[in-house]
Amino acid sequence: MHPIAQKIQEKFPEAFVEAVEALGELSVSVQREKIVEVCRFLHDDPELSFDMITDICSNDFPNEEPRFEMIYQLYSVGHNRRIRIKARVPEEDCTIDTVTGVWKGANFLEREVYDMMGIVFNNHPDLRRILMTEDYDEGFPLRKDFPVEGKGWRDTFEFLNQ
Repeated sequence: MHPIAQKIQEKFPEAFVEAVEALGELSVSVQREKIVEVCRFLHDDPELSFDMITDICSNDFPNEEPRFEMIYQLYSVGHNRRIRIKARVPEEDCTIDTVTGVWKGANFLEREVYDMMGIVFNNHPDLRRILMTEDYDEGFPLRKDFPVEGKGWRDTFEFLNQ
C-alpha cells in the first residue's frame, strides 16, 4: 500500500474504505462522515502538508448505491505531490460536510457541485447557486437523469415550429 494511504488508514481505520494507485496517482476513498477530519489531517500533518485544493468535483452513478461520489483533488506545494480523496454520498441524504474550514478555496468549488449536482454542503458559509440563475428549479444539469436536451427544450422547439 502507498505510504500516504497507509498513514490515512492508521489514523482513521473506521473511515478508510480503499486506496487505489494507478498511473502514478493515488486515490483514497473514505467515509463521508469523516471527510473534514481526513482533510484536516492531510492539510495539517507536516509530513503530508496538502496545503492546496485544486478541484472538487463529483460523479453520478445512478445504478449504484451510494449514487454520488465526491472527489477532492489536493496538492502539496512543499512536497510536490498530489492525492485524490473520494467519498460516496447517498441520494436519499445528499449531503456532505464542507471543507471550507480547511481550504478557503473550496468555497466556489463546492458551490459549483451544489449547483450542478444538488449535493448540499453542511455548514458551508455561502451555499447558493453560482452558475445557474437563483430561480432555476428544473433539476441538476450534471446528473445522469437530466435530459440531454435540457428541461423545457422540446416545448420551445415545438412552439418555434408551429
